[in-house]
Amino acid sequence: MTDLSAHLDQQVFREHRNLLFSVAYRVLGSAADAEDAVQDAWIKWSATDRSQVADPKAYLARIVSNLALERLRSTRHKRETYVGPWLPEPILTGGDASESVADAESVSMAMLVVLETLSPLERAVFVLKEVFDFSHAEIAEVVERSEAAVRQCAHRAREHVHARRPRFAADRSQQRNVTERFLAAATGGDVNALMKLISPEVTLWTDGGGKVRQALRPVVGAETVAGWFAAIGTVTYQGIEPADMKAELVEINGGPGILFSGPDRLIATVTFDFGADGRIAAIHNVANPDKLQAIAGGTAYDIGTQ
Repeated sequence: MTDLSAHLDQQVFREHRNLLFSVAYRVLGSAADAEDAVQDAWIKWSATDRSQVADPKAYLARIVSNLALERLRSTRHKRETYVGPWLPEPILTGGDASESVADAESVSMAMLVVLETLSPLERAVFVLKEVFDFSHAEIAEVVERSEAAVRQCAHRAREHVHARRPRFAADRSQQRNVTERFLAAATGGDVNALMKLISPEVTLWTDGGGKVRQALRPVVGAETVAGWFAAIGTVTYQGIEPADMKAELVEINGGPGILFSGPDRLIATVTFDFGADGRIAAIHNVANPDKLQAIAGGTAYDIGTQ
């Protein structure tokens, strides 16, 4: 391979790298695993006879989709034996995700949690069809199934997701406003203010992965959840005094979220799912330090679907 052809191959790959990460992250729910899948895709791309590739973008998307599906299958048991609730690995987002409601929704923590309830095959098919608009024939090639089988799988996955993830009218300014008020109430220890922002049946999911102390089961109910967050501003949390804790509003997985940090480390991320009335219906709190590395790195991912 000449230096020029190698440079052109790298240029083509870089051009589509964001898209490849976007596919892999939605299939895997892990930034670290998605980055590994993208790196493996580069290795395969480097070893491919590109003269036989008519559409590099489609070809690369198929490679990374297949790699992500294989990786998801191999990590399934690990997730099933996880200590406490398993939540996706949060990422900072920007670019197209903040401008497209559809892109933001498809990478939201709430959606990724729903996708965890699908089989690996159903998840890959759903992501490729519903998010990236692959044809059934293209997906069949990726997952090595017949087109008819893919159609049936896509239908099952779509019905499953829609039953568990109802769509509400997105009002991003209202969501940000509620998040800002939640942040102020939590850091101020104001239970009454928190109660006004969350639904009576709100559910809090906390992921410590056995590495830090968190609730091992979902916390349900406005009073309990409000009390849990109000305590953050008044008691020592993970060995950090309230006066030494910093909380800031950032964009996480396409929507407003909160970043809690201490003097020398990131402590947790908090993201929200909003109900039809605009109040907070579910809260996802990720505190497992292994899952905070992407956020701690400070990279804001562009997870658009184009």
